[in-house]
Amino acid sequence: MTLTPLGDSAVVLALGAGMDELALPRVRAVAAALASDPIVGVVDIVPAFASVTVFYAPARIGSYAQLCAAVTDRAARAEAGVVAQPERRIEIPVCYDGEFGADLGDVAARNGLTFARVIELHTSAEYRVQAVGFAPGFAYLGGLPEKIHTPRRATPRTGVPAGTVGIGGAQTGVYPLATPGGWNLIGRTPLKMFDATRAEPALLRFGDRVTFRAIGAGEFAAWK
Repeated sequence: MTLTPLGDSAVVLALGAGMDELALPRVRAVAAALASDPIVGVVDIVPAFASVTVFYAPARIGSYAQLCAAVTDRAARAEAGVVAQPERRIEIPVCYDGEFGADLGDVAARNGLTFARVIELHTSAEYRVQAVGFAPGFAYLGGLPEKIHTPRRATPRTGVPAGTVGIGGAQTGVYPLATPGGWNLIGRTPLKMFDATRAEPALLRFGDRVTFRAIGAGEFAAWK
């Protein structure tokens, strides 16, 4: 474990490096331990990839050293008895047809595959939510089959519709809101990935297991 300051109101606890699947249970356990035993002055706990970022109000902590000691203590106790956190499994229906899959042809051509094979590969994998960020509820999903890894677009779009499924490098994800975006667009889901009126606005949370299911235009329309 290493602690690194992030500006003057956050500290990053690293438990691994990059998109480390093996670090996920540890990250979840440490985040749960920090949440269940609150530290005075801490305002948010954000698990992502192989780290946990702890945000705090500088005026409310005793000192930075005391904060780090408290974070380290809770993390060490969590590490000493890592308990598997309950996992959720979420299935996301996706229509890959027509305009929904604007870049499906590019992904297929770049990887020497047919449209059908790209869809087959995308729906055959089980993904893990490794981080949530960029936009409210945007989940970065690890586990994309290597055969359809595709670099982000050289020129991002100024507007991507909510529910659009994309591929960016070795990851896939769903745009929860209409935002600019540079990922390759391969489909769209009728599910609301983010809804501020729900008790838990974001559909996906860190550590969730996710699968995609292909649907036709008719089933997509029926969700409306």
